[in-house]
Amino acid sequence: MSNLLSIVTFLPALAALILALFLRGGDAAADRNAKWLALIATGATFVISLFILFQFDAANTGFQMVEEGEWIMGLNYKMGVDGISVLFVMLTTFMMPLTIAASWDVKKRVKEYMIAFLLLETLMLGVFMALDLVLFYLFFEAGLIPMFLIIGIWGGANRIYASFKFFLYTFLGSVLMLVAMVAMYADAGTTDIPTLLTHEFSTAGITVLGVHVLGGLQTMLWIAFFASFAVKMPMWPVHTWLPDAHVQAPTAGSVVLAAILLKMGGYGFLRFSLPMFPVASDLLAPLVFWMSVIAIVYTSLVALVQEDMKKLIAYSSVAHMGYVTMGIFAANQQGVDGAIFQMISHGFISGALFLCVGVIYDRMHTREIDAYGGLVNRMPAYALIFMLFTMANVGLPGTSGFVGEFLTLMGVFQVNTWVAAGAALGVILSAAYALWLYRRVVMGDLIKESLKTIKDMTTREKAIFAPLVVMTIWMGVYPAPILDRIGPSVAALVEHVDTAVAAADLSAGVQTAEAEH
Repeated sequence: MSNLLSIVTFLPALAALILALFLRGGDAAADRNAKWLALIATGATFVISLFILFQFDAANTGFQMVEEGEWIMGLNYKMGVDGISVLFVMLTTFMMPLTIAASWDVKKRVKEYMIAFLLLETLMLGVFMALDLVLFYLFFEAGLIPMFLIIGIWGGANRIYASFKFFLYTFLGSVLMLVAMVAMYADAGTTDIPTLLTHEFSTAGITVLGVHVLGGLQTMLWIAFFASFAVKMPMWPVHTWLPDAHVQAPTAGSVVLAAILLKMGGYGFLRFSLPMFPVASDLLAPLVFWMSVIAIVYTSLVALVQEDMKKLIAYSSVAHMGYVTMGIFAANQQGVDGAIFQMISHGFISGALFLCVGVIYDRMHTREIDAYGGLVNRMPAYALIFMLFTMANVGLPGTSGFVGEFLTLMGVFQVNTWVAAGAALGVILSAAYALWLYRRVVMGDLIKESLKTIKDMTTREKAIFAPLVVMTIWMGVYPAPILDRIGPSVAALVEHVDTAVAAADLSAGVQTAEAEH
């Protein structure tokens, strides 16, 4: 199939168009049809995306299945995948049918709700496959709109505040990235990402507003991209939009936000910051390391005092993304492998945790931790599944959470032992807040009258969790298939960064020697 990537990307958008044009909304039958169409479309997208995985050659470190054609105003439509992006594509197509299935009880403007999620899937897939700067930027920014609407229309009591905060934070960060892209085009004469990956941006020091900038143009570009991706991750201290967005978003919105949208920041670092600006990445890596350690420790401590389950899991996500940024900028095989693995793993685990909150919220309509307690007495199946994902979130060996954290810590330890030690403290703190949450919600005696008639998980809810359970345990016990697919591409990336940094060091040494003479 020559246009496989485009088919996978735009199939959900086609379904959204059919929904918008041909399906009336408002009555129960139409709402049911909208749900089924969305579920079938996302399911079909996942099935077709498996052909991308089957055709993918892990030994080939370049871009594969590339589709290219003229677009508008001299711009190219170019799509492709490599070992870094292919698993993010699979994560997206895997999670979306589960997200739609978890939205089966939605009753408000169902047709529009399904259209928003279908368009969001197309835009997220486009981010991971785009091989042109302009195309990437359009997908990256357009993805804000459906999520803005999902939070703002179907969210909680403070949904308007949360949706605008989400939009403004992420949009303002991306403005600098757009300026940097214009500068890159002016310097390289192209918006083609594979070409830009081999282009050497100047590292000669420059003076900006009276300040001497080491690394020159590379550093300036790196900072501009960092502003966008750090907000998207999100990193400390630009993380404050995430807890508000999670608390106000509907359950399915929180799942997509945690499982996929946050990964765009990490993917951006891997696709742009590290390979295109390797010298600047090396120069500013200590800044990223300590920002990551602060994020891990600080947000873990904040999670310990939360009374809202969603807010606690949101802060947990910020902490776990701290391991990702550390691993990426360690710029060695274990670090980058671990960062990618951690992002994929976190997609399953955090998505499942937000679904766990959704299960009891649908029954009791509150997320306050104090409103629960002793659920194991009435909901044994729920207690078991919640325990599995709590342990995975902590990083218990045998779950996917352990592999990602262990590899990133190994990678960072080779670069900076103090940073690794600080990050290891986060592992202890994550056990504290995760187990404390589980203890208060699930364990103990069933005292509260309101909980004495609560029902255990339905067959539909168990079916949604089943694939997440399988993936979490399978990746924890047998991570080789994941690591084998990303390994060669990561090795090529690390070698490219090492070569560029070594060349810059040599050049700086030669210039110093000439100046002394």
